[in-house]
Amino acid sequence: MNQTTLPPAIFLMGPTASGKTNLAVSLYKKLPIELISVDSALVYQEMNIGTAKPSAEVLAEAPHALIDVIPPTEVYSASQFRNDALRLMADITARGKIPLLVGGTMLYFKALEEGLSQLPEADAEVRQQIEQEALEAGWPAMHAKLALIDPESAARLQPNDVQRIERALEVYRITGRSMTSLHQATSGVALPYRLLKIALVPSDRKVLHERIAVRFEQMLTDGFIGEVKALVKKHPGLTPDSTSMRCVGYRQALEYLAGMYSEAELRDRGVFATRQLAKRQLTWLRGMENIQQVDCLNTLMREEVLNTVTAFIKGQ
Repeated sequence: MNQTTLPPAIFLMGPTASGKTNLAVSLYKKLPIELISVDSALVYQEMNIGTAKPSAEVLAEAPHALIDVIPPTEVYSASQFRNDALRLMADITARGKIPLLVGGTMLYFKALEEGLSQLPEADAEVRQQIEQEALEAGWPAMHAKLALIDPESAARLQPNDVQRIERALEVYRITGRSMTSLHQATSGVALPYRLLKIALVPSDRKVLHERIAVRFEQMLTDGFIGEVKALVKKHPGLTPDSTSMRCVGYRQALEYLAGMYSEAELRDRGVFATRQLAKRQLTWLRGMENIQQVDCLNTLMREEVLNTVTAFIKGQ
């Protein structure tokens, strides 16, 4: 089957605070599309403020699939996302609509489009060895080790991104191959859709950083700390190392509640972590192919994207 006979689908990607949700809702009101969220934080129930989850009113107006999928005590993988998204996309296509997948979890987009690599299961003995080395040398030194064997992964990770550095080193020690090379050797069939991939990218990174700071401050005003308190009270097993609590802001909030620093420092750490997330998202986007970039700071962004998507749909 050639590309012209495949059903259409749209990816709407971008860093945090780039305006993806508002744009997706605007497109939903004007075009024959249905929305699927591509966000590893929005899958969690009860985590609303700190994830900038669309409000109940917005979701009633423009439903998004794959929001509020699991409780914060569970784990949702890229493999689960791919299976769920493929099923939903098939259903949407069967209804004569076009799936628009919107979000900022680039790993999910990559898994959906390219399939999944055959990564090994975790090995407790190997992890213990890595953690012991890190205890002696520090995680920045382990990041430097990773850079020697897998420079691509190391370039995407910060020296304090303990979980991902450990996993990348573990994969290499188990398989003798870098995580990058295993990701490139993907399995599964290619995505059976003709894709339009749009990326919202800021022309001025400083403006995006300002948006991030304003939004995090608004989250605090809206009761983010209270939300985290309620989560811990309801789910006492949650810790900073829980998968859900590794979402940006939540780890910092837990550490603040544990008395590790002041609310002012919480704000600074939360803003910094969110900016680092945006930086990683933009790095992913730079490495993706066949993307149409749109300046998310342009006041005519909505009209530009609407015209692009309309032309894509009419090209069927």
